[in-house]
Amino acid sequence: MASVTKRDAQETLGAWHSAASTFEKEVAKAVVGQERVIRLLTVAIFARGHVLLEGDVGVGKTTLLRAVARAIGGAYGRIEGTVDLMPSDLVYYTYLGEDGRPRVDPGPVLRHGEALSVFFFNEINRARPQVHSLLLRLMAERSVNAFNRDYQLPFLQVFADRNRVEREETFELPAAARDRFFIEIGVETPTDPEIRRQLVFDPRFHDVDALIAAVKEGVLDHRELPTIAAAIQQNVHASPALQKYVLDLWTAIQKPAAAGISLPGINMARLIRGGGSPRGMSYLVRGARVQAWLEGRDVVVPEDIRALFVEIIAHRIFLDPIYEIRQENLTRDLCTAIFAAVPSP
Repeated sequence: MASVTKRDAQETLGAWHSAASTFEKEVAKAVVGQERVIRLLTVAIFARGHVLLEGDVGVGKTTLLRAVARAIGGAYGRIEGTVDLMPSDLVYYTYLGEDGRPRVDPGPVLRHGEALSVFFFNEINRARPQVHSLLLRLMAERSVNAFNRDYQLPFLQVFADRNRVEREETFELPAAARDRFFIEIGVETPTDPEIRRQLVFDPRFHDVDALIAAVKEGVLDHRELPTIAAAIQQNVHASPALQKYVLDLWTAIQKPAAAGISLPGINMARLIRGGGSPRGMSYLVRGARVQAWLEGRDVVVPEDIRALFVEIIAHRIFLDPIYEIRQENLTRDLCTAIFAAVPSP
């Protein structure tokens, strides 16, 4: 019976592997030159993790997330981050009806009930910390309390974006909220000359709505994603050597000086204020299993870990205040130095 169950799981995962490939191709119809970003999003979707996109203004973050939502299927909710946004705006809104009497309707989180599969928070860093607190529960528990009851959202994935340019009237996400994001993905302007020419001169890329409409709807059945995600985790394995490698990486993150890691001009003994939560390291392994599966393997290799390490772990490394202004560059340099110092199996 066990062998039949395993064979059935392999056949199911094989069919879903084809669907994942189709998903990536469909999303790529709306955005060009972002193959790695699309792959990272696919990993997050099959790992059931929430996603934060970061990039300059106008690089296509919103277009990308709209394409992802269409290809996933299910109900779609969206809210715009503003400085005056209140936590209640996520769950309900009030207005005067035609008869002049007050009305209360469900907000974007509750409007579709359990069918909500994608909730997009645009310009999340414009929202105040009170809003982030409600979002934290939504992400952690896939539930929210409103109208004196709890609403369960079993298929929900949160996608948020922020631009790195504007700092006025913005609020930094607290560490707890950032840690709830499975992955932080940087979206950069493509550098390939032909892709840049297409983006500027091809009229196809001037009509975002038409681009999104060209994406096939419901390539992935959002209702099946939690089951498939669990099957991937159960059927893609990590060897004892790979497990030791990940644990050694974790130790090096927390105590780089003890691991023999040095960076020019940096006091390594005081660099790390906090490094790599248990949740973050488990997310890394979860993502690596999905990456292995997407590559057609049932075993994780070191390359799977390295492919996701920066995007999943870097935003979970907190530096001493004297180094915070150089956070982004230092964490990337640290990740590179860790890979050089920790032997790969």
